[in-house]
Amino acid sequence: MMLLYRFLSDDDTAQFCHKVTAALNNGWALHGAPTYAFDAKRGVMRCGQAITKEAPGSYTPDLKLGEQ
Repeated sequence: MMLLYRFLSDDDTAQFCHKVTAALNNGWALHGAPTYAFDAKRGVMRCGQAITKEAPGSYTPDLKLGEQ
């Protein structure tokens, strides 16, 4: 068994919430508090959320985390 980690980020829109919701419905779990920061260069707020998931197998660097 291996523990997978991803950090999701996007502009503060419904798209970010859908991205996190899709991950949760695919077996990922929230890890820690969400982040929220202003991107001064683009003039938008950005959101981030770490997620983790236990999965069978062994980790390799070529593993496509978004497909797990």
